[in-house]
Amino acid sequence: MTDERGFKLLQVEVLGQQVSLETRPGLFSPEHVDRGTLAMLSHVKIASGMRIMDLGCGCGVVGIVAAKIAGEENVFMSDADPMAVETARRNAERNGVGGVQVCVSDGFQSVDASGFDLILSNPPYQTDFSVAKGFIEKGFNRLKIGGKLYMVTKRRAWYKNKMISVFGGVEIRETDGYYVFIAERRSLKYANKAPRRM
Repeated sequence: MTDERGFKLLQVEVLGQQVSLETRPGLFSPEHVDRGTLAMLSHVKIASGMRIMDLGCGCGVVGIVAAKIAGEENVFMSDADPMAVETARRNAERNGVGGVQVCVSDGFQSVDASGFDLILSNPPYQTDFSVAKGFIEKGFNRLKIGGKLYMVTKRRAWYKNKMISVFGGVEIRETDGYYVFIAERRSLKYANKAPRRM
């Protein structure tokens, strides 16, 4: 359904949660919830009270679903696109979880929060991987010990190698043509952090 402004209204069920989403042209996947996002969420286990970051939130579907399960006060959402953030904020209110924290941020730059149980991300495709590199490296530092980063992409080799170099290991699941990467923070330092030279 499209309204007079050209905005589309999507009704979806994700992880047992009914979600109503307003999208608009110019946002990522404005016609439907992205299949990669759904592939990622099919592997995520969210529990009440978990502290969760939706990194690169787009219209907000991941953060909204997380907030409905974990509690809106425990969920943070960010995107570099101000239009996405405005849309995600409106969608959170539309779905009764207006207490989530949503901000415009290039990666974690404007996000003060840390100690996350889960960071969930469907990163933008870039040939030089610069955005994904920042998400993975900075994400490691924002997770609590035992916290997990979930990331979904269409490419395998670079993400696998990067996650292993930072986290020391990664689990990869293939769903609906997408790779879902799951990496757990088990230490305070990157796995392959270069030793300091004296």
